[in-house]
Amino acid sequence: MTLFPFAAIVGQQDLKDALMMAAIEPSIGGVLALGDRGTGKSTAIRALAELLPEIDIVKGCRFNCAPDSSAGMCEACSKPGRRATRRVTAPVVDLPLGATEDRVTGALDLERALAHGEKQFEPGLLARAHRGFLYIDEVNLLDDHLVDLLLDVAASGENVVEREGLSIRHPSRFVLVGSGNPEEGDLRPQLLDRFGLCVDVRTTSEMKERIEIVRRRDAYERNPDNFIEVWADATGELREQITRARALMGCIEVPEAILEKAVELCCKLGADGLRGELTLLRAARARAALDGAETVSEEMLKSVAVSALRHRLRKDPLDDTDASVRVERAMAEVLVS
Repeated sequence: MTLFPFAAIVGQQDLKDALMMAAIEPSIGGVLALGDRGTGKSTAIRALAELLPEIDIVKGCRFNCAPDSSAGMCEACSKPGRRATRRVTAPVVDLPLGATEDRVTGALDLERALAHGEKQFEPGLLARAHRGFLYIDEVNLLDDHLVDLLLDVAASGENVVEREGLSIRHPSRFVLVGSGNPEEGDLRPQLLDRFGLCVDVRTTSEMKERIEIVRRRDAYERNPDNFIEVWADATGELREQITRARALMGCIEVPEAILEKAVELCCKLGADGLRGELTLLRAARARAALDGAETVSEEMLKSVAVSALRHRLRKDPLDDTDASVRVERAMAEVLVS
């Protein structure tokens, strides 16, 4: 399947930056894109696959186990001995709204059981997404039982399947990415809290931007291969930028003053728990790496604060101010430089 190039997407800079930061620093916790229909949310998320650096996996492993890992491996890969490896593209896996639990978690391979009388596990979407991205379109419409399942796996980093005489455990650590239209329903608070960054995606009102969007989409649909070739160099540059940023992450410093500002901002907003501060610092560090800087600045903290905190605010029935405005208002008081 040919995907619309990430580099060719017009506008939506906040969404593109959030996705790239999540690719650089998976511990941010994923990205939630909420907004109007037809604004390119799904296009941008699926196009991210072309930018992800390749990963090493144990050859023949069905769960994408890392060959240099000492923990968090499947049963077969955890056995001692030298492991052959191969390089693959980091996975970006779609989880359809109508997916069954068996398809998500994995189940008994019925064809093999009937043909050979053998019990063998057929991995599901959670296995395929390990060490990659799991994407859910219209995430706010996801069935509750699948939400519960995702919350369990996201918290433990492990998928456990015990049914039909099978007892399987395998690692499943992924970056959760979701999109949806808030007018069609709200997310459960537990799931909302699992997303590191939340981006508001709106239809642009700029005439020139709208014209360019239509022009590029039309060119892509008329000749996808040629369009992708035209944007190949720009796509390669973005891929290299992510690779360089990943290598830089371990060297980036967070000054004490920046840490204090992050905590003060979260306290000012009344954010529950400490996940806000942690996400804010991780995102600011990823922003610095993306910019090629070695130290997190207050400006970088400002650039990620809205997406890191807007979905973590307590709802005040007496204040109907938009969450993004509340974060910006608090920033104006705390981040004064």
